[in-house]
Parts: sequence; C-alpha cells; structure tokens
Amino acid sequence: MEIHFSALLLAAIVTLVVGFIWYHPKVFGTIWMKENNFTEDDLKTGNMLKIFGFTYIFSLMITVILMGLTIHQSGAVGMVGGPPLIETAKPSFKAFMDDYGTAYRTFKHGALHGFMAGLFFALPIVGINGLFERKSWKYIFIHAGYWMVTLALMGGIICGFA
Repeated sequence: MEIHFSALLLAAIVTLVVGFIWYHPKVFGTIWMKENNFTEDDLKTGNMLKIFGFTYIFSLMITVILMGLTIHQSGAVGMVGGPPLIETAKPSFKAFMDDYGTAYRTFKHGALHGFMAGLFFALPIVGINGLFERKSWKYIFIHAGYWMVTLALMGGIICGFA
C-alpha cells in the first residue's frame, strides 16, 4: 500500500479552509463570537502565524489517525509490521492485497468514516469540554458540526487519494 503524502498535506489544509467558511460571520461566526464573548477587536489580537501554523501541524497529526480509520488496508499493513516489512511478508499478504488492496478506497467511503469520527470522537470531546466550561449547546453544536464536516472532507481526501 503506497501512501501519497501530498494527499495528507492537502487534507490538513481542510481544517483551515472549512474554518474560514464555517466561522465566517455570515455562517456561524457571529453566533460563535457571541457564545465566546468575543468582539471583532478580540479576534484581531493574537499571533496569527502561530495560530495558523500550529493548526496546520495539529491537522497533520489528525491525518495520521484518519488514515488508519479510513483506509482499511492500513490494518493489513500493520499486521505484517508496517511498510518496512512488506517485502518480507508472507505470500498470503501479497495475495490479500492483490485481491483487496483498493477495496473501499474512495472519497465517499473515507468521508463516511471521517464523519463517523466527528460524530463519535469530536462531538463527545467538544461536548464534554463545553459542559465543564459551562458553554451553551449552540457552542457545542457549532464546534462539533465543524469537526464532522471537516473530518468527513479530510477522510474523503485521505481515503480517496492517499
């Protein structure tokens, strides 16, 4: 199984692109600002290079996990000890990969698994944090919705093109 790192690099940009749209004042940005007691002046402060830079680095970390969640063949590769040991794997591994190496390797399939990661990982995490921080349900659903859309798109890119 060959990994196309360009797909992972592209998928990591999705967090920034979707965030630009999702948190725009004409979408959910105004509600998000109100729920956080932010003003437009508050948002102009901060080191944007640091914010966007670390967002991209964290997004790359997410792509590594999404690759395992969306590409089922990752499990088969892991069973033989990872990419360095593929050449020494038993013939049954090669036969399996010949038969199933591209099964379920589509954008649609990856988007499904990415969405499920958003629903079953991101929503509970955002929800737990939001509840303890005494945030509103609007806050929780805005962030969880962002992650469900973002992870679906990231998963689609990773599964379909990585």
